[in-house]
Amino acid sequence: MKMNNLQSDNSEALSQILPACFEDIERILAIYDIAKQYMRDSGNPNQWRGTYPDRETLEQDISKKQLYVYKQAGVIHGVFVFFLEEEPTYAYIEGKGWCNDAPYGTIHRIAGDGTIKGLFEKCMEFCKSKIDNIRVDTHHDNHTMQHVVEKYGFQKCGIIYLKNGDPRIAYQYCER
Repeated sequence: MKMNNLQSDNSEALSQILPACFEDIERILAIYDIAKQYMRDSGNPNQWRGTYPDRETLEQDISKKQLYVYKQAGVIHGVFVFFLEEEPTYAYIEGKGWCNDAPYGTIHRIAGDGTIKGLFEKCMEFCKSKIDNIRVDTHHDNHTMQHVVEKYGFQKCGIIYLKNGDPRIAYQYCER
């Protein structure tokens, strides 16, 4: 199973995905606002309520070197979290269960500004270059995300619960 250092990648195809910097926070917050409006407009008014994800969360993610931006011509158009540690909320899953217990990467909070196509594909290329076993979860009402992850080969594994008890549909991608 492939598992590479998150900081080293010389591939030209992935060069537009970079670790986020503190200077990027205002643009990232604006992208999350665009994504929240899109979710509300598409029948998903309950995910990312209020100010979440907020500045403090982004600062923590940047400090942990797990927040990434997608840049095109020097402009940030997308953002996502990716890390290789275990996700605590994935320890318990109802339903079918995870495809395997091997080390995995986790994608969280992917969002774009709506001006580029294929952000999830670009995110997946980046993540798959690091590890070929990836987990993600999404809100029951987030039909766009459910469609995209299934399109890219994720299998529905069951339901996980966030720290606050909210359920999320859990998916896993693994190359066999």
